[in-house]
Amino acid sequence: MIVSSIGGFRGSTVIGAYGISKAADFSLCRSLAGEWGPKGVRVNCVAPGLVKTDFARALWKTPKTSSAAPPPRRSAASASRMRSPARWPNLASDASTFMTGQTIVVDGGVTTAAT
Repeated sequence: MIVSSIGGFRGSTVIGAYGISKAADFSLCRSLAGEWGPKGVRVNCVAPGLVKTDFARALWKTPKTSSAAPPPRRSAASASRMRSPARWPNLASDASTFMTGQTIVVDGGVTTAAT
């Protein structure tokens, strides 16, 4: 499991290098899935939206002046809310044996909203 960010789906004039590194995570996930799949290893990626961490404090403290659009859910995720997607039982169970090389977006609907 690779933890990335929805920042890899968008361009940015402020945090461009960060977005590039997150887009690289998506490609790494697909490449590793192809490389390790024949050995029975599944590789997937979780791409969260804005999470209330110290790293992202400037974005969630003053969303009006930041480049972070408010999600349709109208809140940033707490760090504890983001632990669940990485531990979803179905990703580690036999029910998901055909799922590999995928990026799972968990962003409160940010990437569905028009800007």
